[in-house]
Amino acid sequence: MRLLLVNPSNPLVSIVRRGESRWNRYRVWQPLSLMALAGLTPPEWEVTIADENIQVPPYDEMRRPDLVGVTAFTSQAPRAYDIAAQFRRLGVPVVMGGIHATMCVDEAARFVDAVVTGEADAVWPQVLADAAAGRMKARYDGGLADMNAVRPARHDLLTGDYAFGAIQTTRGCPMNCTFCCVTAFNGARYRQRSIPDVVREFRSIKEKRVLVVDDNLIGTRADHVARAKDLFRALAAAKLRKEWVAQATINFADDEELLTLAAQAGCRGVFIGFESPTAEGLTEVGKRFNLLKGRDLAASVARIQRHHIHVVGSFIIGLDADTPGIGRRTAEAARQYGVDNLNALFLTPLPGTQLWDQMNADGRIILGMFPHDWQYFTLTFPVARYAHLSQDQAIQEMLACDRQFYALPRILGRALRSVWHRRQPLISLFGGLSYRRNLTLSQEACASLSRLCTERESARIEEPATRLAVSPAA
Repeated sequence: MRLLLVNPSNPLVSIVRRGESRWNRYRVWQPLSLMALAGLTPPEWEVTIADENIQVPPYDEMRRPDLVGVTAFTSQAPRAYDIAAQFRRLGVPVVMGGIHATMCVDEAARFVDAVVTGEADAVWPQVLADAAAGRMKARYDGGLADMNAVRPARHDLLTGDYAFGAIQTTRGCPMNCTFCCVTAFNGARYRQRSIPDVVREFRSIKEKRVLVVDDNLIGTRADHVARAKDLFRALAAAKLRKEWVAQATINFADDEELLTLAAQAGCRGVFIGFESPTAEGLTEVGKRFNLLKGRDLAASVARIQRHHIHVVGSFIIGLDADTPGIGRRTAEAARQYGVDNLNALFLTPLPGTQLWDQMNADGRIILGMFPHDWQYFTLTFPVARYAHLSQDQAIQEMLACDRQFYALPRILGRALRSVWHRRQPLISLFGGLSYRRNLTLSQEACASLSRLCTERESARIEEPATRLAVSPAA
């Protein structure tokens, strides 16, 4: 039996087009969810993974599979449906899972033979058995997996030129930020894999650099942090000689021992969501950790960097608290905090989030011709009506933010500081130049979107956002 697992591309996402900039190679991540499914697949299945972010394979020239599995974030959904249609025309059944399929079950079910909701670990063997017997059900509910039953991903199946490997050590997030669907998909309880299993899988990754995809590697409570320390000790003792980057909240900076152990274990970068430079914005999105009394964000960033760990700060533009000038205020806040790189995104209502429920109810979603318009829900397009910013104003605020932070003298200044503090200056330099190179592409893409919205309005064919039956994971 032949199984083809596909990670769809999105032609609107410029950062994965390595022809535009060779540094985009460092911004393309392996489709770990598909590698994990392959690890759950019995040996009688021959598994192939196609990652369209690297290359779209000639499907019509491939050996015909017995089953196709497709995963998709919301912005990948239109392409996922195209792939499904192509194979279903050939009589090949298609199963779809991932966050979008979970949150938009009824929509996905129109385009595929079976939908898997939630975490697939517990139901994937049954999906394959049913497919082999020709009696696949229309829906399988995975729910939340038992972390002791999580199998290692098949890192041997991807032959693409990736700068980073990928691994997951925990699932779930108690933060429940209004714009994020992680809590709806993976649950609010912080769940950890066995540390020996994580170390063994780390060892199987062929790339020297690794992305730890956990939404919050160290958690939020004292016992979460204690477990993270144990993991870091085990990784350091294993002497894997890997360098890795992860995501965490700003409390990563609160424990000196944690930082020391993380650096010893190979941590070279951390992605932290600052979200807004204002207290009003932080309250709006529910980012309580950043509002703790007396927290000095610049000092927190500096403590992380003293351990030779890069800090990438993420911010959101388009909050109800945002007024004209927010772009420059965001860039200035990022400079004051001292982050090495800035990742600014538009406030985007994704299905399954509190933000979607509110904006959809208020009729504030501009692009509502689904499933076609899902391709714009990349976080890099203004797809909603913002309280104090028009669509064009939001675009200009984003450009002002990026142009200010990624001005060439500032990129060079940050690279020089990295030299002084021994934090691998080439990462800071090339990361900054890559962001700067993509500014023109982002501006062109947003301008194209603005024209599309204007044309729809002029032709009076813009439709209200479709109300979806959102079905979060159990």
